[in-house]
This record gives sequence, C-alpha cells and structure tokens, in this order.
Amino acid sequence: MKAITQKSVIGVVALVVGLIAGMQLGGSDEREEHVQQLAEEQAEVWTCSMHPQIRMPEPGQCPICAMDLIPVPTSGAAEELGPRQLRLSPSAQQLASIQTAPVERRFAPVETRMVGKIAVDETQVSYITAWVAGRIDRLYVDYTGVQVAPGDHVAYLYSPELLTAQEELIQALRAQERLGDSGVGSIAQIARATVEASRDKLRLLGLKKEQVERIERERKASDHLTIFAQTGGVVVEKHLSQGAYVQTGSPIYTIADLSRLWLEMAAYESDLAWIHFGQEVQFTTEAYPGETFAGRISFIDPLLDERTRTVRVRVSVPNEDHRLKPGMLARATVRAQVAADGRVMDPDLAGKWISPMHPEIVRDGPGVCDVCGMDLVRAEELGYLSLDEAGAETPLVIPASAPLLTGKRAVVYIALGEGLYEGREIVLGPRAGDYYLVRAGLHEGEQVVVNGAFKIDSALQIRAKPSMMNPQGGGSVPGHNHGGSTLVSPAPAVSEHEGHAHGDMDDAMVEKADMAEPATHGEMAEKVGMVVPAVFVRDLQPLFAAYFAVQQALSKDHMHGAHSGAGALVEALDGVTMDALEGSTHRAWMAADRELRQGAEAMRSAGDIAAARQAFASLSTALTEVARGFGVSTGEVHVFYCPMPFDNEGAAWLQQGERTQNPYFGSKMYGCGSRQETFNAAGAE
Repeated sequence: MKAITQKSVIGVVALVVGLIAGMQLGGSDEREEHVQQLAEEQAEVWTCSMHPQIRMPEPGQCPICAMDLIPVPTSGAAEELGPRQLRLSPSAQQLASIQTAPVERRFAPVETRMVGKIAVDETQVSYITAWVAGRIDRLYVDYTGVQVAPGDHVAYLYSPELLTAQEELIQALRAQERLGDSGVGSIAQIARATVEASRDKLRLLGLKKEQVERIERERKASDHLTIFAQTGGVVVEKHLSQGAYVQTGSPIYTIADLSRLWLEMAAYESDLAWIHFGQEVQFTTEAYPGETFAGRISFIDPLLDERTRTVRVRVSVPNEDHRLKPGMLARATVRAQVAADGRVMDPDLAGKWISPMHPEIVRDGPGVCDVCGMDLVRAEELGYLSLDEAGAETPLVIPASAPLLTGKRAVVYIALGEGLYEGREIVLGPRAGDYYLVRAGLHEGEQVVVNGAFKIDSALQIRAKPSMMNPQGGGSVPGHNHGGSTLVSPAPAVSEHEGHAHGDMDDAMVEKADMAEPATHGEMAEKVGMVVPAVFVRDLQPLFAAYFAVQQALSKDHMHGAHSGAGALVEALDGVTMDALEGSTHRAWMAADRELRQGAEAMRSAGDIAAARQAFASLSTALTEVARGFGVSTGEVHVFYCPMPFDNEGAAWLQQGERTQNPYFGSKMYGCGSRQETFNAAGAE
C-alpha cells in the first residue's frame, strides 16, 4: 500500500510537470486563451468596458456602443474589501500610473492673469490756459509729444486787457511818487495800496514776479505776454493754432506727466475674491519681452459691467525712465495666498499701514500719506489677514487634480497602503490656483490620488461598486432607456495625461473601445437630400478652422482665445458666398447661418468661461448639423460626447484629433468624452 501511494504521488508530480512544460512550449497565446476561458467560465456578470453600468447575465454586445461585453472578474479577496475599496498589484499600479500627494495645511497660492493697457494717470494731467483774453501770435510748442519743464515758455499772447493793466501799475507808481512827499499819511497809504493792487492784478493775469518787476523798473508797458508752463510733462494735446483768439480760461495745451502711469485691466467676477487694493501686480509688454514691470492696485471699480461680467482694476505704475508708453498692451499677473475662509494673506502687507489713495505709500505704523495727506489705514481694513489671523487660518488643501467632480459631488481616492485605495466623498471650498480648499472629509497627512483616479473609479464601476458616476453601486442609476434596459450616460473617459487605460482594461480593450464606425459627410448629405457643390464646401474651411480654435481654447481654459476665435468665426461666416447654392440647399444654409451667428455672438459677449461654454454648446450643435448636411473639406472631423456637462445633461462638440479634448471642463476633466461620429472630407478614404 505504501508503494502504491508513493507511485501515485510520483505520477501526479510528473503529470503537473508535464502540463507546465506543455504550456511553456505551447506559447503565450495558449496561456492567454486558457486564462480567458477560465474567466469566462467563472463570470456570472458581463459588462461593457466603455459603459460599465451595463450588467448582463451572459456574453453579448453592449446596447449603447455595440462593443463585445467582457466578464466581470470575481475573486474571494475582492469580496473581503469595503464597498468603496480596490486593491491593485504593484504592476497594476505602475500600469495605471498611480501618483499620490499628501493632504496638507498651507496657504494656497493663486495666480490671477489679466490683460490690460497702459494709460495716462489722470491725476498727472494738467492744462496750460490763457489767463487773459487775446490773440495767440506765436506757439513755441507747435506739435504734440514735446517734453516741457516747469517754467518753459510755450506761447506768446497779444492782449489789450494786459496792456491796460500794465498802464494802471505804471500810473499808480507815478502817483505814489508824487504823493509820497505830501506829508499826508492817509493819501500815501492809499497810493501804496493802489500799487499793490495793480501788481496783484498783473500776477493774476499770468505775469511772473520777474516780469512785474521789469515793468516797474522800465516804466514801459508791453501789449504781449509770454505764457510759461506751470508744470512739467509731455504735451499730449494742442488745442489751438497760431493766430487763434482766446478767452480767459481757454485751454491751449494739455500736459501729462508720464513719470507715473496707470495699467487698466478687467477682472472677471470669479477672480474678485483674490484681488485687493494695494496688491503688487507684475506684468510684461510686447515692447520688452522677458522683462517684468511692477505696480500696485490703486483702484477696484465698485460697479460690475453686466455685459462683460467684469470689473475694472487700475494699477499705479512708476515710470521714471519713461520706457512705458500709454497705449501699450500688457499681460499681468496678481499673486495671492489664500487662507481657510478665502481671505488673502500678503506677507509684505501684514501688519502694515497703507494710504487709501496711494498704495505705494506703505508704513510700519500710523501716519499720513506723503502725497495727499490722508491718514494711513491698517492693511486688515482692506481685507488682508493679520499675522495672528494668518497663523490660525492655515487651510487644508489638496491638488486640483485629486477630486473627481460631477457638478454636485466631489470624490477623492485615498491610498491606504499595500495597493489598497478607498473612495471618499468630500466637501470642497473654492479653487485656489492649482489647489482646492477642503472644508470636510479629509485629514492632514492622508495620501490622495492625484493621477490615475479615473482608472481606479472605472475599475470600481466595472465591479459594480460605488463610484463617481454611481454613488450607490450595484445596479445602474436612473438614466436613458435604451432597448428596454435602464442605462446611464457613458462613463467619463480618462484624461489625456492618464493614458488610455480604463480601470482594469488592457490596451487591446481600449483600442477596441476607441474604434467607432465613421459616417462620412456624403452619407449624411444623402440622408437630408441636399446637393452641395464642392466649391461651397471648400468655402466652409475657415469656418471650421475658427471653431476648432474656440474648441482648443476652451479645452485649455483660455477665455481670451475663445473670444478671439468667436470673432474669427463671425468673420468666416461673412466670407461664405452662397452663389452656388440653390433651392432647399440655399434655405438650409440660411437657417444654419442664423444659428451659427447667434452662437458666435453669444460667445463674444460671454462674461466668463462658464457662459462661454454654455454658448459653445449651442454653437457646436449648429455646426454639427452643418457638417452632417453640407460636409467638411479637409481631413477628418470627429463628434465627441461627454455626459457630465451642465449638471449631467451632457453635451457634444467637434474636434480634429482622435484623443478627447473636452472644451466643457478643460483641465478639470480634459479627457471626459468618447467619439460618437466621424465626418470624412470628400474623396478621403
């Protein structure tokens, strides 16, 4: 019996060794087929790699995208984890490019970027006027742009009134001399008073003290007056020409002192929390690339422009070397450090005293402004934190790439160690630059996933666990009804920087998920029954180019680029000729042109990026119909769809690249969306 047992054991071992050797000799393909077969045999639930809310009891095709369903892996270990937990092997973590960052307490740095224009400081503008009526016989400064200094002669004026005033002084002096020896004190006093009054009159008419003394000395009146500059600066406007007659008070020149200028900018409504009086602003100009200038915010308009949803911000800029010129365009940056309640912390101004009219005047203690004489105020009265408050209000922050946002909820994934990750809903405060302030749900020192969170979320969706799109887990959430099954909108795609992997899907699955059946524009035109001349389709190329510029700008959160692209789109519409269109095709284009213009104008008037994205959705709908009915002229144009914009209502857009570039979320969820349709240019394969 013992011998039989030993022989049996030896036989089993040999059999196992033979099987292993056979698998190695059979190659990797046989192993993969064997593993796949085992997974399929064990699977009780089948799902779609692109739409994990689909749960089927047997293999088949996805009712949304017609992709082959894949088995949902089951294991005993997975069942032991919590409902929001997922464990990844080291290789799976590397494949998913998982990166984490600590939850920490720090002042969140915020950079607010604005575009503005250099302007003349209105407080440095003065006028040279005629102090007496007369005729300008000569202008010594006869063109604008001339630099004048205080005391420079600028004009030569003929004035009969001035001649009369000088004669009065001469006669008063002679009378004083005659009456001075009369011995009557009262008469001599009256004569002296008359002389002094004549002198004052000449000074009020614009004569300098030296000119009055010369008249007294020479006892000779002049019918001309030389006008001198009272202040220095640049002549920015010449109001009169030589030979013109003027009245008292008529302006002759406008002079601006350009040693101090203004930088006038427009701040969006959403950025006002980070902008305060007295903050330092750094800016660059086209004239001096690479060189940075600085100034301080001296005025924030108390009124909001309802048309643009912006507020005027003014910066006082020193310009002693006169390198900056009024009219120059500037790109400015305002930096702030945000505390727990959204208040701004500026170490340079904490505990300081500032002039409420001239922010460049900063002192360590109370006093008066050197420029205007107003009392200095504490920086805390202007919205800044004191040093004591700053120490007590250090906020809890996480990187902006950590939370997954659905519009109403924020989900982060916490790294618990040994490849274990757990999802958690948190309450966020405002976004401050590259960080979010956390109000509840996290603790200092915890590690949050900042790269790869979408992949973890997708893996949980496939396992029917609670995730970003399905907080309850298990079955699908209420959504669209398709073919008798309750479905939700497609799950968000992975952002570009996270690669193509979706959860536990391999590259082959992703490649298959990205393959969609393209529909050519010829098929679409045939469906709507229109005949579109090829020359007209070519005329639409600038229109699509302008639209793609808007799409790219919004996907990168560039509001200025979106505005510019909308303007170019209107110009492209103006350049489309309809001579080749007839009948129903002509009427269809007229209707499309009207909708496109409405969308483009709404983009141009949008006051913030949220309004611009709302207008872009309407614009995209109109241009998609144009592409479907009239066609495209170059390359491929893809229709992408994301289910999450506008409180999960979903929105589509057009783009040229095959990788998702979401214009509705930008950097927040750059890769949310999937390709739905493709238009090919006429003749393209």
